[in-house]
Amino acid sequence: MKALIFAAGYGQRMRPLTEHTPKPLLNVGGKRLIEWHLERLAAAGITDVVINIAHLASQFAPALGDGARYGLHIHYSDEGERPLETGGGMLRALPLLGPDPFIAINGDIWCDLDLGSLPSEPAGEAHLVLVDNPPHHPLGDFQLRPDGHIDDREADTPALTFAGIGVYAGRQLLDARIRQQGAAKPATPRFALAPVLREAMHRGAVFGQHFTGHWADIGTPQRLAELDAHLRR
Repeated sequence: MKALIFAAGYGQRMRPLTEHTPKPLLNVGGKRLIEWHLERLAAAGITDVVINIAHLASQFAPALGDGARYGLHIHYSDEGERPLETGGGMLRALPLLGPDPFIAINGDIWCDLDLGSLPSEPAGEAHLVLVDNPPHHPLGDFQLRPDGHIDDREADTPALTFAGIGVYAGRQLLDARIRQQGAAKPATPRFALAPVLREAMHRGAVFGQHFTGHWADIGTPQRLAELDAHLRR
């Protein structure tokens, strides 16, 4: 398998830390946040990783190189000055990811999930990792059914939070966007992945799992400091 790490965002909630450093390159627990992902991907047997970049993109290659120090081959999908969001970023990276299913991870989360335990391909178009709702997101995102299907959250119904980790049949999931783009439209469209996933949920094509280990959404400097303290204990 290959993997995609979303690292193109501005990290606006992390300012002023992200004014001069991309969020995935911030240090936590003695190493860059993205390095935790790279090491876990290598431990899971992944050899090729695509990192999509935009905000302060020039800092990534000097910091991470070609991936050799992690036992990986790193490829960079440069989106230019303005990020393409998660959906557009995934679509832009497909030529580097190839036709087979791949793992995708948000660059601004930390999780001790064994990535090697993920399925090599989803039962449908996507397999998502869900976690218990953190205090800053009490309502959650999606519902996990007993049969493994994932549905959109319904009012007054318990839901779980999307961990920012999944296995995707990328070309199948993004088929409609690929056809809309067409050969006559070379510019990659800018769109979020969440609405695409919800459309797939309505088709019964999204499955997943509930992970109960340690997970953190590094959305603010305070959460970064809390994770740093946890990792240094």
